Amino acid sequence: MPAVSRRARTLAICAVLVASLLAVAAFVPLPFAVAQPGSTVNVLGADKGRPVITISGAATRKTSGQLRMTTIVATGPDATVRLGDVIDGWFDTDRAVMPREAVYPVGDTTEEIEKHNVEEMKESQDDATRAALRYLRRSDEDIDVSLRLADVGGPSAGLLFSLGIIDKLDGDGRGGDLTGGRVIAGTGTIEPDGTVGRVGGVPLKTLAAKRDGATVFLVPKGECSEAEEGLPKGLQLIPVTKLNDAVSSLRALASGKNVPSC
Repeated sequence: MPAVSRRARTLAICAVLVASLLAVAAFVPLPFAVAQPGSTVNVLGADKGRPVITISGAATRKTSGQLRMTTIVATGPDATVRLGDVIDGWFDTDRAVMPREAVYPVGDTTEEIEKHNVEEMKESQDDATRAALRYLRRSDEDIDVSLRLADVGGPSAGLLFSLGIIDKLDGDGRGGDLTGGRVIAGTGTIEPDGTVGRVGGVPLKTLAAKRDGATVFLVPKGECSEAEEGLPKGLQLIPVTKLNDAVSSLRALASGKNVPSC
């Protein structure tokens, strides 16, 4: 009996300590960000009343269909995220808990982060223009492309910018739309040589895409497994590694042919 009593007392003390730690943890800020699906924008159209893509120096096409870039919205770098927020995020399919450093550079102020995101967006736009014109074998000395997207930073719209430029200049190469009249969404960085790179928050971006009417989602091939997690019904995933892959797949889709899938 004495041994049992000591064991019971030990368990009781441990339970009190655990409860105390949980109580403290509930109020301690944690190094996480909570993200959810953000806005999507049709790069073939306008954003806040101004065209996203403006081209001069070459004839452009009137397009139908949509190419929607996708975003996520995360708690700010200075926001306080507590244990309750993290637990809620784990059980909510419309939200995701991510390490803060995966969303924001470590040690930067809010102003520095915003400046960094704007710089990344500008570089992404320049790379998207180079990649598109290189694909079309056109010179950027003759064609001027202006890209504008308000209130969005970072490089993850690069692939969609390139596709938008190609659709406006060349379409499917046979007089039709690259989109085939569909609502196409996607994400991915772009390099001047057309290489498509990884991004973050893909599962949340598929939710945003489906919410805004997309039936097809272009995803960097290395992120197929993440994109398949909680994939909304009726949204077709197409993996890409290069700009050529994306164009070829969209042209095949518009022609009713088989396309790669994750």
